[in-house]
Amino acid sequence: MAKLTPEELIEAFKELTLVELNDFVKKFEEEFKVTAAAPVAAVAAGGAPAAGGEAAAEEEKSDFDVILAEIGDKKVQVIKEVRALTSLGLKEAKDLVDSAPKAVLEGVDKEAADKAKEALEAAGAKVELK
Repeated sequence: MAKLTPEELIEAFKELTLVELNDFVKKFEEEFKVTAAAPVAAVAAGGAPAAGGEAAAEEEKSDFDVILAEIGDKKVQVIKEVRALTSLGLKEAKDLVDSAPKAVLEGVDKEAADKAKEALEAAGAKVELK
C-alpha cells in the first residue's frame, strides 16, 4: 500500500459520509487506543461564567496560585520550604522569598495548593491562594 500524504487523506475523508467518517474515527480510536473527544473540562473552563456570577466561578476554579504574602520571622525555614516545593536553587529561592509578595506556585490543583500553603505556614510564612 502506498503511503498517503496528509493532503491525500483529507481529500479521501471529504468523499466519506458522516456515518462512514464516524465509523472510521471509532476504528482509529480502538486501533491506536486513543480518543478524539475534546476534553470537557477544558471547554467548560474556557467558557463564560455561569449565571451565578463570581460565586459560581470560585466554586468551579481548579487552578490556583500559591502567593507568599509575608515571610514572617523564620526566613531560613521559608526558603527551605520554597526549595522543597519548587525546583529552584538556593539563590533563586532566597530571591523569591526576599521579593514577597510573590507567587511560589502557579496553576496548581487545589490539593497541591493546600499542601503548599500548609507547609509554608508551618515554616512561619503568610500565604494566599488565588
